Amino acid sequence: MKHYLLFYELGEDHSTRRIQYRSAHLAKAWAASERGEMVLGGALANPAQGETSGKPEGAVLFFQGESPAVAEEFARTDPYVLNGLVKRWYVREWVTVAGGGAATPVHPD
Repeated sequence: MKHYLLFYELGEDHSTRRIQYRSAHLAKAWAASERGEMVLGGALANPAQGETSGKPEGAVLFFQGESPAVAEEFARTDPYVLNGLVKRWYVREWVTVAGGGAATPVHPD
């Protein structure tokens, strides 16, 4: 089992438009979690350094599986993506090495 991070870059109007899609987005996320695909997900709480809007400008969703396909499929069919609230998304493999759930544990010598 490998770990993957799905990154969302949110559009400027995300906070005002998300209300109408939030329930469908959350239902999709909870279903992925119940299937064991998504471990955690949520918006970034604080703006990046230099950002002054105070609004979340991104989100990160943590998936597990044999390939990035499950995270990619989630994004392709997410109501936030389909309705333009996410201006860009991408998936990165996360090589986890420490902690109880690490996919490739590495212990000190």
